[in-house]
Amino acid sequence: MTSMSAADWDSRYRGTDLVWGATPNMWVEQEIAGLTPGRALDLACGEGRNSVWLAARGWQVTGVDFSAAALAKAETLARGHQPPVTVDWQCADVTTFRSSTPVDLALLVYVQLPAADRLKAIMSAWNCLAPDGTLLVIAHHTDNLTNGVGGPQDPDVLYSDRDVIADLGAIDCSARLERTERAARPVAGNDRSALDTVVRARKLGPDA
Repeated sequence: MTSMSAADWDSRYRGTDLVWGATPNMWVEQEIAGLTPGRALDLACGEGRNSVWLAARGWQVTGVDFSAAALAKAETLARGHQPPVTVDWQCADVTTFRSSTPVDLALLVYVQLPAADRLKAIMSAWNCLAPDGTLLVIAHHTDNLTNGVGGPQDPDVLYSDRDVIADLGAIDCSARLERTERAARPVAGNDRSALDTVVRARKLGPDA
């Protein structure tokens, strides 16, 4: 996701092919596989690849995106899964979204926004978490522009793990950081890897 408008993304998603594919992000698989399924929130879910993967593993998933075209394709992906899965798709702005029920997991996967809007999106995800819930932020790293491959070419929407840590500190200084790094992601057909920001944090409960 970049800071394009909903109409821009609708235009991009209107094609028949999936822009991002049907398989989940590799970091989502690695970081979430060991968690006990509960309620999950996938902010800026796009065409739903991570939402569908979670739902197939027993999570109760809400997928949020401001592109109605993306959500239509996400629903098609969910229905076409074998067996089909159910996801609560909601068309909304991830920087202001509020969940009616606290969730155990919140995802922000390649939500590439300028710093002020990024903070709002992370705050939105964090505020939706139940105590002891997990936040997973995956993004194109700042260094990807010069040392990686693919991703947005606008430095204003790229950010590092340190940026996410700073945002979390501004939101809740009691957040427990469980993984923070610049991670190399192999890209098929390219000699260089993409450089991703990977941050996993836990919202401490009142007795922690």
